[in-house]
Amino acid sequence: MAETIEDTRLPQLEYLGDATQFAGKLHGMINYAPLFENFSLAEIRLMAHFMRTYRAEAGQEIIREGEAGDFMMIVLEGRIEVFKQDRWNAPRLIAAVEEGKSLGEMSMIDGEPRFATCVATDQTLIAVLTREALARIILEQPILGAKILMELVLMLSQRLRQTSSKLVSYLDKQKELQEQLQGPGFV
Repeated sequence: MAETIEDTRLPQLEYLGDATQFAGKLHGMINYAPLFENFSLAEIRLMAHFMRTYRAEAGQEIIREGEAGDFMMIVLEGRIEVFKQDRWNAPRLIAAVEEGKSLGEMSMIDGEPRFATCVATDQTLIAVLTREALARIILEQPILGAKILMELVLMLSQRLRQTSSKLVSYLDKQKELQEQLQGPGFV
């Protein structure tokens, strides 16, 4: 029953079953996957039991900006480009997510609509963790659940700091430009 429910979340993708078959691959990502850097192989195997895997073909949309979402993804193989609509509703490339990186954490946690659209650039394999599966981990494996939550909080905190730094840099450049335009030659 659970597989049928999980399989309907991404009906456009090829469903490959639970992620236990990829636990070794997930563990091998420890050196470059922020989410897994503090997990043992046993913990990753346990977490993989609660995750589902899917395959997306090149050019295939995985999630769409504005749609409901209650899961996050970890790229096992391939690459995903992330697009955000600008004020003219044109898609703007804002990130490229490589193997070992995750995306979709915000909607999984807060239940808000998707922030951006994600498209596979080549054949891509993803592992999916739903909010429901995370809640089951927290209930059935509370130490692992707490560890996952702490890693997610740390990762989101770091992203917020990076985004804030970029925003301040952008605002500083805007202010410099305004000061130049208001200088002696432009009165």
